[in-house]
Amino acid sequence: MNKNIFSPEEATCIVNPIAARNKWKRRKRLREYIKNSLQCEIIDIYLEKENIIETARKQSLKRKIIVAAGGDGTIAHIIQGIIDSGRANETRLGIITFGSGNAFRKSLGIPKNAKRALKTIFEGETRKIDLIDIEGKMAGFASIGATARVSQKKLQHKIPGLLGHLLASRIMVNLPRNDYEIDLYDGVTDSGEHFEKKSLNLRLFECVIGKTRYFGYSWKAAPQARIDDGYLDITLFETGWLKYLISFPLNYLGLFQRTQKHFKVKKLVIRGENLPVQYNGEFLDQKDEITFKIRQQALKIIS
Repeated sequence: MNKNIFSPEEATCIVNPIAARNKWKRRKRLREYIKNSLQCEIIDIYLEKENIIETARKQSLKRKIIVAAGGDGTIAHIIQGIIDSGRANETRLGIITFGSGNAFRKSLGIPKNAKRALKTIFEGETRKIDLIDIEGKMAGFASIGATARVSQKKLQHKIPGLLGHLLASRIMVNLPRNDYEIDLYDGVTDSGEHFEKKSLNLRLFECVIGKTRYFGYSWKAAPQARIDDGYLDITLFETGWLKYLISFPLNYLGLFQRTQKHFKVKKLVIRGENLPVQYNGEFLDQKDEITFKIRQQALKIIS
Protein backbone atom coordinates (compact mmCIF):
# COMPACT_ATOMS: atom_id res chain seq x y z
CA MET A 1 0.00 0.00 0.00
CA ASN A 2 1.08 3.57 -0.69
CA LYS A 3 0.18 6.79 1.09
CA ASN A 4 -2.63 8.59 -0.71
CA ILE A 5 -2.15 12.20 -1.81
CA PHE A 6 -5.39 14.06 -2.46
CA SER A 7 -5.37 16.95 -4.91
CA PRO A 8 -8.71 18.73 -5.63
CA GLU A 9 -7.53 19.66 -9.12
CA GLU A 10 -7.12 15.97 -9.94
CA ALA A 11 -10.41 14.79 -8.43
CA THR A 12 -14.10 14.51 -9.28
CA CYS A 13 -16.84 13.47 -6.86
CA ILE A 14 -19.77 11.60 -8.46
CA VAL A 15 -22.87 11.67 -6.25
CA ASN A 16 -26.10 9.71 -6.33
CA PRO A 17 -28.39 12.29 -4.66
CA ILE A 18 -31.30 9.88 -4.17
CA ALA A 19 -29.30 7.20 -2.30
CA ALA A 20 -30.36 6.45 1.28
CA ARG A 21 -33.74 8.17 0.89
CA ASN A 22 -32.31 11.35 -0.68
CA LYS A 23 -29.65 11.82 1.98
CA TRP A 24 -27.57 14.15 -0.22
CA LYS A 25 -30.54 16.45 -0.71
CA ARG A 26 -31.92 16.18 2.85
CA ARG A 27 -28.69 16.77 4.77
CA LYS A 28 -27.76 20.30 3.71
CA ARG A 29 -25.01 20.75 6.30
CA LEU A 30 -23.44 17.43 5.42
CA ARG A 31 -23.64 18.26 1.71
CA GLU A 32 -21.90 21.59 2.26
CA TYR A 33 -19.30 20.00 4.51
CA ILE A 34 -18.40 17.46 1.82
CA LYS A 35 -18.27 20.10 -0.90
CA ASN A 36 -16.12 22.44 1.20
CA SER A 37 -13.81 19.63 2.26
CA LEU A 38 -13.22 18.14 -1.17
CA GLN A 39 -13.01 21.46 -3.05
CA CYS A 40 -13.26 19.53 -6.31
CA GLU A 41 -15.78 19.11 -9.12
CA ILE A 42 -19.07 17.60 -7.88
CA ILE A 43 -21.35 15.80 -10.34
CA ASP A 44 -24.90 14.88 -9.26
CA ILE A 45 -26.13 11.86 -11.19
CA TYR A 46 -29.91 11.39 -11.39
CA LEU A 47 -29.58 9.22 -14.47
CA GLU A 48 -29.69 5.50 -15.18
CA LYS A 49 -26.92 2.94 -14.68
CA GLU A 50 -25.37 3.32 -18.14
CA ASN A 51 -25.13 7.09 -17.72
CA ILE A 52 -23.35 6.69 -14.37
CA ILE A 53 -20.88 4.25 -15.96
CA GLU A 54 -20.26 6.59 -18.88
CA THR A 55 -19.79 9.61 -16.60
CA ALA A 56 -17.24 7.70 -14.52
CA ARG A 57 -15.47 6.52 -17.68
CA LYS A 58 -15.14 10.05 -19.05
CA GLN A 59 -14.00 11.49 -15.73
CA SER A 60 -11.39 8.74 -15.37
CA LEU A 61 -9.85 9.86 -18.65
CA LYS A 62 -8.98 13.25 -17.17
CA ARG A 63 -8.87 12.78 -13.36
CA LYS A 64 -6.61 10.75 -11.09
CA ILE A 65 -9.13 10.49 -8.24
CA ILE A 66 -12.81 9.59 -8.46
CA VAL A 67 -14.86 9.88 -5.26
CA ALA A 68 -18.06 7.82 -5.29
CA ALA A 69 -20.83 9.07 -2.98
CA GLY A 70 -23.78 6.69 -2.86
CA GLY A 71 -24.74 3.08 -2.21
CA ASP A 72 -23.30 -0.18 -3.48
CA GLY A 73 -25.06 0.21 -6.83
CA THR A 74 -23.57 3.64 -7.45
CA ILE A 75 -20.12 2.49 -6.35
CA ALA A 76 -20.33 -0.58 -8.62
CA HIS A 77 -21.33 1.50 -11.64
CA ILE A 78 -18.49 3.95 -11.02
CA ILE A 79 -16.03 1.05 -10.72
CA GLN A 80 -17.29 -0.26 -14.06
CA GLY A 81 -16.67 3.16 -15.61
CA ILE A 82 -13.14 3.31 -14.25
CA ILE A 83 -12.37 -0.15 -15.65
CA ASP A 84 -13.96 0.70 -19.00
CA SER A 85 -11.78 3.81 -19.27
CA GLY A 86 -8.65 1.66 -19.45
CA ARG A 87 -7.06 3.89 -16.80
CA ALA A 88 -7.58 1.78 -13.67
CA ASN A 89 -3.83 1.81 -13.02
CA GLU A 90 -3.81 5.63 -12.99
CA THR A 91 -7.15 6.28 -11.23
CA ARG A 92 -7.84 5.93 -7.51
CA LEU A 93 -11.31 5.47 -6.03
CA GLY A 94 -12.47 7.05 -2.80
CA ILE A 95 -15.78 6.06 -1.22
CA ILE A 96 -18.39 7.95 0.82
CA THR A 97 -21.34 5.63 1.44
CA PHE A 98 -24.92 6.91 1.49
CA GLY A 99 -26.72 3.67 0.72
CA SER A 100 -28.16 0.93 2.91
CA GLY A 101 -26.16 -2.02 1.56
CA ASN A 102 -22.54 -0.99 2.20
CA ALA A 103 -20.93 -4.27 1.09
CA PHE A 104 -17.92 -2.51 -0.44
CA ARG A 105 -17.46 -0.11 2.47
CA LYS A 106 -17.65 -2.79 5.14
CA SER A 107 -15.36 -5.23 3.34
CA LEU A 108 -12.74 -2.51 2.83
CA GLY A 109 -12.91 -1.13 6.37
CA ILE A 110 -14.00 2.32 5.17
CA PRO A 111 -15.93 4.26 7.86
CA LYS A 112 -19.69 4.59 7.46
CA ASN A 113 -19.66 8.11 8.89
CA ALA A 114 -19.22 10.55 5.99
CA LYS A 115 -16.80 12.85 7.84
CA ARG A 116 -14.59 9.94 8.83
CA ALA A 117 -14.80 8.58 5.27
CA LEU A 118 -13.52 11.96 4.05
CA LYS A 119 -10.63 11.73 6.48
CA THR A 120 -9.80 8.34 4.97
CA ILE A 121 -9.79 9.87 1.48
CA PHE A 122 -7.37 12.57 2.65
CA GLU A 123 -5.15 10.47 4.92
CA GLY A 124 -5.67 6.81 3.95
CA GLU A 125 -3.53 4.39 1.99
CA THR A 126 -3.95 3.43 -1.65
CA ARG A 127 -4.24 -0.30 -2.16
CA LYS A 128 -4.99 -2.53 -5.14
CA ILE A 129 -7.97 -4.87 -4.94
CA ASP A 130 -9.29 -7.74 -7.05
CA LEU A 131 -12.64 -7.79 -8.81
CA ILE A 132 -14.92 -10.46 -10.26
CA ASP A 133 -15.09 -10.31 -14.05
CA ILE A 134 -18.47 -11.61 -15.23
CA GLU A 135 -18.05 -11.60 -18.98
CA GLY A 136 -16.89 -7.97 -18.92
CA LYS A 137 -18.99 -6.77 -15.97
CA MET A 138 -17.10 -5.98 -12.77
CA ALA A 139 -18.39 -7.06 -9.36
CA GLY A 140 -17.43 -7.36 -5.72
CA PHE A 141 -19.99 -10.10 -5.13
CA ALA A 142 -22.34 -12.23 -7.19
CA SER A 143 -24.62 -15.24 -6.86
CA ILE A 144 -26.59 -17.75 -8.88
CA GLY A 145 -29.86 -19.17 -7.61
CA ALA A 146 -32.09 -18.08 -4.74
CA THR A 147 -30.72 -14.61 -3.93
CA ALA A 148 -30.63 -13.76 -7.63
CA ARG A 149 -34.33 -14.64 -7.84
CA VAL A 150 -34.95 -12.35 -4.86
CA SER A 151 -33.07 -9.52 -6.62
CA GLN A 152 -35.20 -10.09 -9.71
CA LYS A 153 -38.41 -10.03 -7.65
CA LYS A 154 -37.41 -6.85 -5.85
CA LEU A 155 -37.02 -5.05 -9.18
CA GLN A 156 -40.58 -6.02 -10.07
CA HIS A 157 -42.25 -4.42 -7.03
CA LYS A 158 -39.76 -1.51 -6.80
CA ILE A 159 -39.95 -1.15 -3.01
CA PRO A 160 -36.52 0.19 -2.00
CA GLY A 161 -34.11 -0.81 0.74
CA LEU A 162 -34.28 -3.57 3.32
CA LEU A 163 -38.08 -3.75 3.26
CA GLY A 164 -38.02 -4.46 -0.46
CA HIS A 165 -35.57 -7.31 0.02
CA LEU A 166 -37.56 -8.82 2.88
CA LEU A 167 -40.78 -8.74 0.89
CA ALA A 168 -39.10 -10.25 -2.15
CA SER A 169 -37.48 -12.96 -0.02
CA ARG A 170 -40.87 -14.58 0.53
CA ILE A 171 -40.53 -16.28 -2.86
CA MET A 172 -37.73 -18.49 -1.50
CA VAL A 173 -40.28 -20.95 -0.10
CA ASN A 174 -41.30 -21.81 -3.67
CA LEU A 175 -37.80 -22.06 -5.14
CA PRO A 176 -36.40 -25.48 -6.06
CA ARG A 177 -32.80 -26.55 -6.23
CA ASN A 178 -31.36 -26.52 -9.75
CA ASP A 179 -28.96 -28.88 -11.51
CA TYR A 180 -25.54 -27.33 -12.10
CA GLU A 181 -22.56 -28.46 -14.14
CA ILE A 182 -19.60 -26.70 -12.55
CA ASP A 183 -16.01 -26.39 -13.79
CA LEU A 184 -13.48 -24.91 -11.35
CA TYR A 185 -10.07 -23.85 -12.67
CA ASP A 186 -6.70 -23.17 -11.01
CA GLY A 187 -7.95 -23.46 -7.47
CA VAL A 188 -7.43 -24.72 -3.96
CA THR A 189 -9.64 -26.72 -1.62
CA ASP A 190 -10.20 -25.97 2.07
CA SER A 191 -7.69 -28.71 2.88
CA GLY A 192 -5.03 -26.89 0.85
CA GLU A 193 -5.09 -29.19 -2.18
CA HIS A 194 -4.23 -27.32 -5.38
CA PHE A 195 -5.85 -28.37 -8.65
CA GLU A 196 -5.84 -27.27 -12.29
CA LYS A 197 -9.44 -28.27 -12.97
CA LYS A 198 -12.25 -29.79 -10.97
CA SER A 199 -15.68 -30.67 -12.41
CA LEU A 200 -18.80 -31.11 -10.28
CA ASN A 201 -22.41 -32.03 -10.97
CA LEU A 202 -24.57 -30.74 -8.11
CA ARG A 203 -28.12 -29.79 -7.28
CA LEU A 204 -27.90 -26.38 -5.62
CA PHE A 205 -30.17 -23.85 -4.01
CA GLU A 206 -27.52 -21.15 -4.18
CA CYS A 207 -23.98 -20.48 -5.39
CA VAL A 208 -22.17 -17.46 -3.91
CA ILE A 209 -19.16 -15.89 -5.64
CA GLY A 210 -17.37 -13.37 -3.45
CA LYS A 211 -14.50 -10.91 -3.40
CA THR A 212 -16.09 -8.75 -0.73
CA ARG A 213 -17.05 -10.73 2.38
CA TYR A 214 -20.41 -9.03 2.59
CA PHE A 215 -23.61 -8.75 0.62
CA GLY A 216 -25.90 -5.86 1.55
CA TYR A 217 -27.09 -5.04 5.06
CA SER A 218 -23.94 -6.50 6.69
CA TRP A 219 -24.79 -10.05 5.57
CA LYS A 220 -21.47 -11.92 5.86
CA ALA A 221 -22.26 -14.06 2.83
CA ALA A 222 -18.65 -14.96 1.92
CA PRO A 223 -16.74 -15.03 5.24
CA GLN A 224 -13.57 -16.48 3.70
CA ALA A 225 -13.40 -14.01 0.81
CA ARG A 226 -10.42 -11.68 0.70
CA ILE A 227 -10.45 -8.55 -1.42
CA ASP A 228 -6.85 -8.97 -2.59
CA ASP A 229 -5.92 -12.68 -2.37
CA GLY A 230 -6.08 -13.32 -6.12
CA TYR A 231 -8.95 -15.84 -5.96
CA LEU A 232 -12.69 -16.01 -6.40
CA ASP A 233 -14.34 -17.32 -3.24
CA ILE A 234 -16.98 -19.96 -4.08
CA THR A 235 -19.60 -21.39 -1.69
CA LEU A 236 -22.00 -24.04 -2.97
CA PHE A 237 -25.26 -24.48 -1.03
CA GLU A 238 -26.68 -27.96 -1.61
CA THR A 239 -29.39 -27.49 1.01
CA GLY A 240 -33.07 -26.99 0.19
CA TRP A 241 -35.09 -23.87 0.90
CA LEU A 242 -36.36 -24.95 4.34
CA LYS A 243 -32.94 -25.60 5.85
CA TYR A 244 -31.57 -22.50 4.11
CA LEU A 245 -34.22 -20.27 5.70
CA ILE A 246 -34.10 -21.95 9.13
CA SER A 247 -30.32 -21.55 9.14
CA PHE A 248 -30.38 -17.98 7.87
CA PRO A 249 -29.30 -16.37 11.19
CA LEU A 250 -26.13 -18.50 11.02
CA ASN A 251 -25.85 -17.77 7.30
CA TYR A 252 -26.09 -14.02 8.00
CA LEU A 253 -23.21 -14.29 10.48
CA GLY A 254 -21.10 -16.33 8.07
CA LEU A 255 -21.25 -19.52 10.15
CA PHE A 256 -23.58 -21.80 8.15
CA GLN A 257 -21.25 -21.47 5.15
CA ARG A 258 -18.71 -23.66 6.98
CA THR A 259 -21.02 -26.67 6.44
CA GLN A 260 -21.15 -26.18 2.64
CA LYS A 261 -18.72 -26.99 -0.18
CA HIS A 262 -16.16 -24.19 -0.59
CA PHE A 263 -13.33 -23.45 -3.02
CA LYS A 264 -10.89 -20.69 -4.00
CA VAL A 265 -10.45 -20.53 -7.79
CA LYS A 266 -9.21 -18.27 -10.58
CA LYS A 267 -12.06 -19.18 -12.93
CA LEU A 268 -15.56 -20.64 -12.61
CA VAL A 269 -17.85 -21.87 -15.40
CA ILE A 270 -21.43 -22.88 -14.53
CA ARG A 271 -23.96 -24.50 -16.84
CA GLY A 272 -27.64 -25.17 -16.24
CA GLU A 273 -31.08 -24.22 -17.47
CA ASN A 274 -32.27 -20.60 -17.07
CA LEU A 275 -30.00 -20.00 -14.08
CA PRO A 276 -30.69 -16.59 -12.46
CA VAL A 277 -27.59 -14.42 -11.89
CA GLN A 278 -27.13 -11.29 -9.77
CA TYR A 279 -24.07 -9.12 -9.27
CA ASN A 280 -23.54 -6.25 -6.81
CA GLY A 281 -27.17 -6.80 -5.71
CA GLU A 282 -28.51 -6.21 -9.23
CA PHE A 283 -30.27 -8.86 -11.31
CA LEU A 284 -28.19 -9.64 -14.39
CA ASP A 285 -30.06 -12.23 -16.44
CA GLN A 286 -31.03 -15.87 -16.78
CA LYS A 287 -28.22 -17.90 -18.27
CA ASP A 288 -27.63 -21.44 -19.48
CA GLU A 289 -23.88 -20.88 -19.13
CA ILE A 290 -21.87 -18.15 -17.45
CA THR A 291 -18.17 -17.60 -16.74
CA PHE A 292 -16.62 -15.82 -13.75
CA LYS A 293 -12.93 -14.89 -13.74
CA ILE A 294 -10.67 -13.17 -11.26
CA ARG A 295 -9.38 -9.74 -12.28
CA GLN A 296 -6.32 -9.45 -10.05
CA GLN A 297 -5.28 -6.06 -8.66
CA ALA A 298 -7.84 -4.47 -10.97
CA LEU A 299 -8.60 -1.30 -9.02
CA LYS A 300 -6.87 1.23 -6.78
CA ILE A 301 -8.90 2.00 -3.64
CA ILE A 302 -8.25 4.62 -0.98
CA SER A 303 -8.87 2.96 2.38
